[in-house]
Amino acid sequence: MDFKISDGKIRLENNQGQSVAYVTFPEFEPGKVEVTHTVVNPELQGQGIAGKLMLELVKHLRQTGKRAELTCSYAIRWFARHEDSRDVLISPEAEALKAEALTGNACGLPQH
Repeated sequence: MDFKISDGKIRLENNQGQSVAYVTFPEFEPGKVEVTHTVVNPELQGQGIAGKLMLELVKHLRQTGKRAELTCSYAIRWFARHEDSRDVLISPEAEALKAEALTGNACGLPQH
């Protein structure tokens, strides 16, 4: 998969150049981003694409030295299951508490 990264967004495009999956992570302070949304088109769901977006996000954050805060419910659950990726979180402890308290599937309102 060929992911494209620009302006706080990692996206996957189809052959026509249309975005079919993405994760958004706007920077709210220098070196700090907020992971706000993870979206995969319905016809691609169930193929592990959202998880691959998260892996690409972790790779990007490590390369840039940035740290993340999570408001996206998918990202909160994903990081709760992937301890080896928590080094890119601003506060792994706070994110773990969010995962324990999380109900429903909707992303939270952006904090920043």
